[in-house]
Parts: sequence; structure tokens; C-alpha cells
Amino acid sequence: MDFDPLRPFRRQSALSAGITAKQLRGPAYKLVLPGTYVAAAKVVTPATRAAAALLPYDDVAWATHASAARVYDLPIPTIALEHVSVPRAGQRRRHAGVKVHVGGKVTTRVVNGIRVSEPRMLFVEMASLVGLVDLVVLGDAMVRRNLVTAAALVAWCADVAHPAARAARQAAAYVRAGVDSPMESRLRMLIVLAGLPEPAVNLEVRDEVGQMIRKYDLSYPAVRVAVEYNGKVHVVTTEAWESDLERRGAIDDDEWRLLPVISAGVYAKPHETLRRIHRVLLARGLDGVPLRLDDAWRAHFPGHADAA
Repeated sequence: MDFDPLRPFRRQSALSAGITAKQLRGPAYKLVLPGTYVAAAKVVTPATRAAAALLPYDDVAWATHASAARVYDLPIPTIALEHVSVPRAGQRRRHAGVKVHVGGKVTTRVVNGIRVSEPRMLFVEMASLVGLVDLVVLGDAMVRRNLVTAAALVAWCADVAHPAARAARQAAAYVRAGVDSPMESRLRMLIVLAGLPEPAVNLEVRDEVGQMIRKYDLSYPAVRVAVEYNGKVHVVTTEAWESDLERRGAIDDDEWRLLPVISAGVYAKPHETLRRIHRVLLARGLDGVPLRLDDAWRAHFPGHADAA
């Protein structure tokens, strides 16, 4: 193939194409991974980094784990290394910045020009890198993007042979359709892991003629309680403020109780969020609400003052 500096290339390929070591260190090129470069004008995307990681493996490897998730543009925590898989152990070779796995015979697909793990296998792979809540966030996003269905994910995880299969099965059981954002996934998992009944996801409230008049992120329609993640702490326009007041007035007229939750209510003060939801559900008489919250949530929402 002709040398194309807009695609990741190895140092030896550049030297063979007449580019000197001094030029590689200059402003015309930038390092993508150790020993792998691209033209400075090229915007380095997740697909660029994955392509760089795959270069040493002569087309036998594919992007997996965090690298594949980033190529799909799925929500995962920051993970430093690139991950690739090869069919057999004898094809593994160490390269700085790249974690190499043995993937056997698996189904792959091409996304943004990169060969990657298919979504169901990617979910299982990620179970070896992230915890329960982050894995549910990933699964909800996969379903939202129509990459897989929740039922297909459960079925796949039940049968797959993989060291992380057990963790994947646990997370797949919590994956739901219709979740609009990662923070909604986190908030739902906080509620469920505390032992509270699972709320309905994105309930649509309709009028007498069937027109949708409002939608709740998470709700308990039997007792008219809604829990909503609010990413906008401050109302930025008069129109938004007026619309919010009108919506709250309509909610009050229907005798719904709205419990808004902001970022701090998930990351910094989840215990306060849980106590508030617990108190309201008990007061409204929802069936199945325990008198005491389960402590299982604490291991998955660490770093707050009430974690001990």
C-alpha cells in the first residue's frame, strides 16, 4: 500500500518511505502510541488510536474491550490502555500502550473503518474492566442505540464461555430499554441496589384522548411518585423557567410527587437521595418498600461521606 501519513503508521514504515527520524520528531507528525505516528494535521479519534493499536498484528487482530467501546462511542470510564484480541495465544506480541487478549473464533463487525467485537461480546469483555453500575450504564446505552436488545444480552451472557461471564450475567439482568442517559442508569441502580422496588423507566402520562402530556425518567405510578435526574441546576432562560413552572403545576394538579436529583445526589450524597426517596415511598404506601435500606449500594457508589 502507498504510504499515507493521515493513517497511523509504524516508525519503520516511515523510515522506509523516506521520512527521517528527525522529521518524525518534528512538528509535522505526532505520536499516537509508542512507536506509532500520524500526520500532525490528523485529528486523533478513538478509531485512530484503535487503528494504531492494531497495526503490529498483520490484520489478524480486532479492537476489543475499552477500545471497541470507544469506537462505538459508548459511555465507559476513562481506561488508559488500548485493547486488541488475536485468535490464538501464539499471535500475541507485547507493544507499549496495548493490552493483547486471546479471543478465539468470534463474530466481529466493522465500525468507523475498524474491526471490533460485536456488541454482545463487547459487553462481556467490559465486565472484566468495569464494575456493575458502569456495566449497566454500558448495556442501557447499547440498547438505546439499537446495538442489541436487553433480552438478547441476557441470553448471550447466560451461554457465553468467558472469565467475566458471571459478572456480565449479573449486570445484564439490570439492563433496560428506554433509558435516556447514563445518569438515569446510575440513579436507577442506586435505587435498586438499596433494596427499593425498581421504578418504571420513562413512563408516558397521557390525557383522555391518548396524547402524551408528560414523561417521567423513573417513576412509581401506583403511588404517583416520580424521580428525575436534572442535569441543569440553574434555569438559563425565562422560557425554560416558565415551562418548568407550568409542568410542575400540572404535576401538582395530578397529585404526583416529583423528586428531582442532581449530580451531587448520585456522586457526592447518594445516601441523602436514598433517604428522601425511601421516606416518600413509605409515606405513600408503596407495596414492597422495606423499612430499612439495603447496604449493597455502598460498594458501588464509593467516595462519599456516608460510605463507612
